[in-house]
Amino acid sequence: MEESYKKILESIGEDLNRPGLKDTPQRAADAFRELTRGYDQDIDEIFNNALFPANNHGMVVVKDIEMYSLCEHHLLPFIGKCHIGYIPNKTIIGVSKLARFVEVFARRLQVQENLTQQVAETIMKYTDAQGVGVVIEAQHLCMMMRGVEKQNSVMQTSYMLGVFLQNARTRQEFMTLIT
Repeated sequence: MEESYKKILESIGEDLNRPGLKDTPQRAADAFRELTRGYDQDIDEIFNNALFPANNHGMVVVKDIEMYSLCEHHLLPFIGKCHIGYIPNKTIIGVSKLARFVEVFARRLQVQENLTQQVAETIMKYTDAQGVGVVIEAQHLCMMMRGVEKQNSVMQTSYMLGVFLQNARTRQEFMTLIT
């Protein structure tokens, strides 16, 4: 990867011998590996059977989970927050697992629409919840730094499963709680 970054820098006319770029190819390769570390993470290992018995059928909501990802179209960041809600079905999941699921999928080349779906389906798979709702709000540097260059745009995506999809009141309760 370091050699590839050297070629990229040379292709834009940079001098790899100038002091400011001395170690840049290595630093860039290290940074890209860190930004895409989700490929090296296993959801089953992260989940680690972190389910606990519960008689609670009330909605569980975790909001404002910070997330950073890279747009798979331009390799530029999108940055935002993920909000998750679910209604337990005899078990609850360790709350940190929800944020960890977001992190794993966000740290892969992504589009926001797929990220939202992947998080929701993963939570449903591991919890067998009555329903799951996921909303992501993010700003995309591929839209802010290039192309239309709109600085204040925010993309919102949602993905609903189970009672969140089937019942408008449940969905509305979730949307009210995250705003």
